[in-house]
Amino acid sequence: MELLERRLPQPPAVIVDVGGGAGAYACLLAKKGYEVHLIDAMPLHVEQARAASAAQQDHPLASASVGDARKLEHADASADAVLLLGPLYHLTERSDRMKALAEANRILKPHGILMATVISRFASVLDGLTKGFIDDPDFVDIVRRDLKDGQHRNPGNHPEYFTTAFFHHPDELEAEITESGFNQDATIAIEGPGWLLQRFDEVWNDPARKARLLEAVSWIEEEPSLLGASAHLMAVARKER
Repeated sequence: MELLERRLPQPPAVIVDVGGGAGAYACLLAKKGYEVHLIDAMPLHVEQARAASAAQQDHPLASASVGDARKLEHADASADAVLLLGPLYHLTERSDRMKALAEANRILKPHGILMATVISRFASVLDGLTKGFIDDPDFVDIVRRDLKDGQHRNPGNHPEYFTTAFFHHPDELEAEITESGFNQDATIAIEGPGWLLQRFDEVWNDPARKARLLEAVSWIEEEPSLLGASAHLMAVARKER
């Protein structure tokens, strides 16, 4: 939310939250005065988002509908900002990711802003080292494929090894964004290396230590040499015209 608030236009701007799930971000942004339209591929998530919207009657979502990031129903140049906080890692084929980015570009107004998140190519190996998963030969096979081509698979359906996804190298993210016709303002490390802390929960649950951690992460959030150490990355880009 800090990153969104820092980069989004001021309310009342129109935000289309593509892949918005149950509305965790959309509802918070609606409370801040934005006109927020949520789209998700899962009917259950959309129903959950509608329920969350109904629970904040003074600041409801403008809409919540089932849809596909690769073919949006919104009109051309109708949004001030588009959020893609999930679709790019759930779309494992590059051609599908490019379709989603092209649709985001289409519905944005000239100079509108795109904020898109991906999972880092190196997330599995770092998670495995900190949590001990690396001792599992099955997990090692997962990591090797992640590092080879970014295609993350969990054939054993282990509950802690995530689901089918694509993990981006930071350079791949920038290439996909720029090839879609955007001017990329920044690639930001969302967690930075902070998620690798020992006793992370202890730090996160201490308000003073949490504040220091977030401040430290902000110091290095755009440092190119450290981007891959973050579990998630965010591209911030603008439509050219």
